[in-house]
Amino acid sequence: MEAADKVRTQLDNSTASLPSHVRSLVGPETLFERLRGLGWITRLLNAQEPEDLLSQALQVAARLPRPGQRIDRRLLVPGNPHALDEGALPALVLALTGLSSSTPRSSWARLGVDFDDLLGGLIVTGVNPRGWRIPAGSTVTIPPRELATITWELPPVPGEWVFVTENPSVLAAAARQYAMFERGAVTPRVICTAGTPSQLECEAIARLADAGWRIAVRADFDQAGLAHVRALLAAAPEAVPWRMSAADYLEAAPEGTSILRLQRPDAPWDPRLVPTMLKHSVPAFEEDLLPQLLGDIATGAPGSSGTP
Repeated sequence: MEAADKVRTQLDNSTASLPSHVRSLVGPETLFERLRGLGWITRLLNAQEPEDLLSQALQVAARLPRPGQRIDRRLLVPGNPHALDEGALPALVLALTGLSSSTPRSSWARLGVDFDDLLGGLIVTGVNPRGWRIPAGSTVTIPPRELATITWELPPVPGEWVFVTENPSVLAAAARQYAMFERGAVTPRVICTAGTPSQLECEAIARLADAGWRIAVRADFDQAGLAHVRALLAAAPEAVPWRMSAADYLEAAPEGTSILRLQRPDAPWDPRLVPTMLKHSVPAFEEDLLPQLLGDIATGAPGSSGTP
C-alpha cells in the first residue's frame, strides 16, 4: 500500500503542473482510480523503475499539442524518436489521457499527434482513388496521408460491390485468380485493412458509398474480427456483413483449442452468431472460407451459407 501511495503522490504533484489543456484530459481528481481500474498501478509497481516510467509518461503528456494544433509522434520525446513506437511508455501515456481502449493510431490522432501518415493504410485492387490510373488487377497500398482526403472513382455500373476483408491472403488470392482468368473475368474489387482498421481507414471505406459503390465487409470469426466488422458498419451504415452469419461460421468448420471470449452484443447483425461461436468455443478464419469468398468476388456479389 505504501508503494501505491507513492504513485498517488507522484501523480498529484505532477499533474498540477501540466498545461490546462492536458489537465482537462488527464482529470487529476480521478486519475489514480482510472489507472488502478486499468491495471496500471500494478504494472507500475512491478516495473523496474516505476517512478521513472511514470515521470516519462507525464512529460510526454505535457508536450501534447493544444486543440487545433498537431505534432509528429516522433518529436514528443526529444532525442529519442522511437520512444513511443511500442512498449509500456506509449501505452501508459494513452492510459493517462483516458484513451487506452481505442486503437493506437486513432487515440494519438484524437490527441493531435500524427502517428505515422506514410506507413500502413489500405491495400486495394480494382477500385481507385479519383484521378489515379492503376491497371486492372494491380494492387496498391494507399497510405493514411492519402486516405485522409480520399475520394473514389465512380463504379462502372452504379451499385457495384466492393469487398472489404481483414486478411491480405484474401486479396492476394483474388488477384491471382484474376491473373489466371483475366479474359472475361470480373475485375476483383477488394480492399484489405490488414488487421484492425483505424477510424481513418473506416471513414475512407465509408466514402465508397458516396461514390455509388455498395460495400460488403467481413473479418475473422473471433473477438477482434467481430470488433472490426462493428467498426466498419458503424462508419458505413450502408455496408452489409459479408458471409459473417452463424451459418457462415459453421460452414468454415471451426475446430481447434483456442477459447473464445465473446458477449452477445458482439455481432448485432446476426443474433445467432455469438451463441453459435460460444457453443463451439473456437475461432474460424477467413482462409477457412476462401473458396466461397473468391466465388463471391469473381461473380461480383456477396453470398451467404444460409440458415444454420
